[in-house]
Amino acid sequence: MIDDRTTHFGFQDVPEAEKAGMVHGVFSRVASKYDVMNDLMSMGIHRVWKDAMMDWLAPRPGQRLLDVAGGTGDVAFRFLKRAPGASAVVCDMTEPMLIEGRKRAEAEKMAASLDWVVGDAMALPFPNASFDTYTISFGIRNVTRIPDALREAYRVLRPGGRLMVLEFSHIPNDMMQKAYDLYSFNVIPVMGQIVAGDRESYQYLVESIRKFPDQESFATMIRDAGFGQVKYRNLSMGIAALHSGWKL
Repeated sequence: MIDDRTTHFGFQDVPEAEKAGMVHGVFSRVASKYDVMNDLMSMGIHRVWKDAMMDWLAPRPGQRLLDVAGGTGDVAFRFLKRAPGASAVVCDMTEPMLIEGRKRAEAEKMAASLDWVVGDAMALPFPNASFDTYTISFGIRNVTRIPDALREAYRVLRPGGRLMVLEFSHIPNDMMQKAYDLYSFNVIPVMGQIVAGDRESYQYLVESIRKFPDQESFATMIRDAGFGQVKYRNLSMGIAALHSGWKL
């Protein structure tokens, strides 16, 4: 039987079976400049957002974290610094991103409590109920079937475990959203060309932000996956949002 299901890759419709490979290509190409571009695109604000994520998450000593689409380790490093005796697994489908993460100075200092695993968010290579915390930052919008990734998050969390998602979102004010779109579509792809030599990948990343569900719609998806006490907080007026849910 032919599988004719489609999904979006930025503003293109593509066969579902092809999206993961296309996303893999994007992040493989930008891996070496990923951290530099994050700082430039957000003017460093992504660091403030990740710190806000840790403030709300409140890591505790001895917890085990799974950071999916964890790339170069930003979130895992923050988690381990705040929780003595904790451990973390960084899981990403793109090995070049994990390789870049391992090169960072923090990775060497935390090697004893940090693992790097190539894996797919929709089919995680971990047993049921094996983590206390699941995080994913700026990654879930790239997943082919988001509900599958959320169900996998629920599966690998222990009872009482917590999901936290940091993702670009929607600004409630239309005028401010239009101004942000002007910046995103006219500046970021050009920046990608100059810094990373790759305009197309950053064009996709900008388009993927616009295709992602708004805050309320995504919160509903998290509830549908089985999570309770689902809440969200807007960051920078809704340019990004933090979503939290518990496996009760």
